[in-house]
Amino acid sequence: MNKVTRLFDIPYFQLEKFNLEDALVSKHNNNWVKTSSQEYIDNANKISRALLRMGVNANDKIAIISSTNRTEWHIMDIGILQTGAQNVPIYPTISEEDYEYVLNHSESIYCFVSDEEVLTKVRAIQNNVPSLKEVYSFNHIEGCKHWSEVLELGEDDSNQSDVEACKDKVQPDDLATLIYTSGTTGRPKGVMLTHRNIVSNVVDSEERVPLDPKDKALSFLPICHIFERMVVYLYQYCGIRIHFAESIDKISENLKEVQPHVMTVVPRLTEKVFDKIYAKGSELSGIKKKLFFWALELGEEFEPYGDNGWWYEKKLSIARKLIFSKWQEGLGGHLKIMVSGSAALQPRLARIFAAAGIPIMEGYGLTETSPVIAVNDQRNRGWKIGTVGKMLPNVDVKIADDGEILCKGPNVMAGYYKDPEKTAGVMTDGYFHTGDIGEIDEEGFLKITDRKKEMFKTSGGKYVAPQLIENEMKQSRFIEQIMVVGEGEKMPGALIQPNFEFVEEWARRHNVDLGNSLEAISKNEALIERIQEEVDVFNTHFGKWERVKVFKLTPDVWSIEAGHLTPTMKLKRKVIKEKYMDLYNEIYGR
Repeated sequence: MNKVTRLFDIPYFQLEKFNLEDALVSKHNNNWVKTSSQEYIDNANKISRALLRMGVNANDKIAIISSTNRTEWHIMDIGILQTGAQNVPIYPTISEEDYEYVLNHSESIYCFVSDEEVLTKVRAIQNNVPSLKEVYSFNHIEGCKHWSEVLELGEDDSNQSDVEACKDKVQPDDLATLIYTSGTTGRPKGVMLTHRNIVSNVVDSEERVPLDPKDKALSFLPICHIFERMVVYLYQYCGIRIHFAESIDKISENLKEVQPHVMTVVPRLTEKVFDKIYAKGSELSGIKKKLFFWALELGEEFEPYGDNGWWYEKKLSIARKLIFSKWQEGLGGHLKIMVSGSAALQPRLARIFAAAGIPIMEGYGLTETSPVIAVNDQRNRGWKIGTVGKMLPNVDVKIADDGEILCKGPNVMAGYYKDPEKTAGVMTDGYFHTGDIGEIDEEGFLKITDRKKEMFKTSGGKYVAPQLIENEMKQSRFIEQIMVVGEGEKMPGALIQPNFEFVEEWARRHNVDLGNSLEAISKNEALIERIQEEVDVFNTHFGKWERVKVFKLTPDVWSIEAGHLTPTMKLKRKVIKEKYMDLYNEIYGR
């Protein structure tokens, strides 16, 4: 196979070029179970044969809802796509109401779920989804058909010729998947991505991957999101052995077991990893503590390509040997690179991790662009901290008069499902309107400055870019989440969710009585004064009209489940403002 043009070509390409014994690896009953390139294809063909026997036709929709990444998901994916049907991945954490909406809007005829928790939510709304014929589960659950029944139905290969005929009919520009965006407002939109959209992104991203065939990846970001899904296709295309983490709680354990060379991250995870490392460093004493903070300060000054000169590099090599090598060990010991997406990465953390010898390559994209538009690459001076890198080949980006980033290329979606009006609203002459504000520097690096929709004007007519301020202030260990408010108001304010874990540690060290509830913590005067000091420091980085004049602490943890955050950890600004309207009114003296 010379050329991959459809997503289901990728496993065949891998078999021919790399023929891995452990193409996909999941943990079952405490054992890492390998699936080879050949078994991957064989099982995908069983699924395709079974689906045809179950009455699945081209352009039918099959939903998959999985709480964790796992081998079964990928076998199902290829099996579905080979029939000309489409895979509809659904976020496991969304509400039952949203499950019902997505299953009905997509008219899904079968649904595959991972576990009992997801099954319970599907069962609650199943009678309201007339198109849904049956639900299968990957885990063994009493009263639910197991996915192995589908595999067994496909054991008989007498209709493999029908599968081949279906595959032959699938063209690169045919629809491959519907991905419902989590959306910070309103109903999820079904983004239509074709085989060409995602394959072009895989092939064009390949030259930015500084990895070797048979390196190992650990996959744990939600596979229902196009970022992780495209990257997993990319791993397969590059002959990388993929291990699926058991859960977010077991990442630390799985890192030590798998010892990966690469993994994808979101900034929130990087921040949490750093906070834990910092907390451990704070507990040291004497010379060890001094060395830890010396290394950290050195890391904050890091510039790629030895641009700080030989003396800095000499000191860095000592810091790596004495301090940063321990960080590597904690992440498995072999990590070459982390790829970050979904939100802005703090430049300070990018510098520190790079200094530690674990560079984070920040990229940028959207579901509608399959997703990568630009990404950093260590090689050939293609890495600049504080930017999202240079554009992928074949992806054309221009900046509109109002600063919005517009994108054109084979990766741009076919449109929003059943919504030509919304599609037309985001497209101009083949260019997709990203909704992000940015600039391209003289070296061709793209920098994101804010979300167009999230910028607001104060009553004095001054524009405020909340994300810039939030990303800066989230560097404080006291601040877990922050939302800058103030549209139409006299000055910016902020709703802040404290980092309760760190705050309790701080209170112990300073003998501060916080009380025995989150409500009490959020009203503690000593804590409010201390966070005010943090806010005052960060405020100096901004113009007078942008500075946060008043803030209020919220008495609970912002989460996906409680509706504060989207499944990709973005702020649901409208929801957060509504939840804390009393605090918002206090900020503005109402």
